[in-house]
Amino acid sequence: MLYPTCNFLQKITLKCFAKFEVSGKENVPPVGPLIVVSNHLSNIDPSILAVSVSRRLQFLAKSSLFTGPFLSKLLHWYGAYPLNRDKIDVTAFRWTLNQLRQDGAILIFPEGTRSKGSMIKAKPGVARLVQMSDATILPVAITGTEHIGNVVRVVNPTGNIKVNIGSPFSLPKIDGAIDSGILKSMTDMIMERISILLPEKYRGVYEINKKERSI
Repeated sequence: MLYPTCNFLQKITLKCFAKFEVSGKENVPPVGPLIVVSNHLSNIDPSILAVSVSRRLQFLAKSSLFTGPFLSKLLHWYGAYPLNRDKIDVTAFRWTLNQLRQDGAILIFPEGTRSKGSMIKAKPGVARLVQMSDATILPVAITGTEHIGNVVRVVNPTGNIKVNIGSPFSLPKIDGAIDSGILKSMTDMIMERISILLPEKYRGVYEINKKERSI
């Protein structure tokens, strides 16, 4: 009951303290393995996306948040799994893959950390996960949370917060070993799908250059 309860309370706080808008809800696939990919501005982003996407989301969270048995249990109940960001975390990767094989919906921030504004270069793990799971990808863009630094502000989110849900898509399936160049290209494809959903000032390294924009 923790997940729906938290979502219910988060919707109330957003209604009371912020101007909150979600567009593209109709783009969310109702069934099947799904990887929701988004830019990352604040610690509140998972909660904001949980109330925006009409699927039960699970996600990876940095292992340092799992402090003590009580908080660890709450995070697990909410749908989080610890991720060691200092190394390649095989256990977390296997957990994520297992959820997708059970038709779960996983939220991933490919940048790996908060950008606090303009997008930064993403890590290739998300592309590898897509290749191994054959999951559908749902690009989502979030704006307006970059000023919310403390996770405690989940109870008092302010400002103009907008979530823009794009059209789902898939990557071409590649059999056998995939070299780093192909993984980078696929990762860029994913991030560009997020980028086009964002205002230009948020696009950062995935900004469309002026020549491409004029064509």
